[in-house]
Amino acid sequence: MENTANQYLHEVATTAIIIKDGKYLITRRSKNKKRFPGVWTVPGGKMETSDYLKLPKDTEFYWYNVLERTLKREVAEEVGIEITNVQYLTSLATVHADGSPSLVISCIADYVSGEVKLQEEETDAFAWVSSEEAKSYEMIDGILDEFLMIDQLKKGIREEWKRH
Repeated sequence: MENTANQYLHEVATTAIIIKDGKYLITRRSKNKKRFPGVWTVPGGKMETSDYLKLPKDTEFYWYNVLERTLKREVAEEVGIEITNVQYLTSLATVHADGSPSLVISCIADYVSGEVKLQEEETDAFAWVSSEEAKSYEMIDGILDEFLMIDQLKKGIREEWKRH
């Protein structure tokens, strides 16, 4: 059932495909998660108003780099590493089984430092994988196609998301 109470109210989340030594970080969602338990994904999370309201505005009216700041916070919380060079890759929208609509902004980011340390209530395993290696993991649908987009970007080919 779709939530039509407010057509403009969406949960906004951002995810990071983190690149380190040519490989991508994937994590397995904890079995107790409501959405996609035990399935492999990439780090990320929901934007919160605290990601900007407590900060000074960058211009008279706006806060900039809000998604980037949210993503850096979420990655640090979930997997304990620092990232940089956050760049937009693609976006997706869904309406979850509970009726709540979500907009997810998928980004690419470079690994900076830190050892992966999992936030146990969120994830229970991790791996650094190539696109080819990722094929052997049960991943949330669409993420492998995002990895393949990045493989194309590395060759100088920019394309929108598509099923590969």
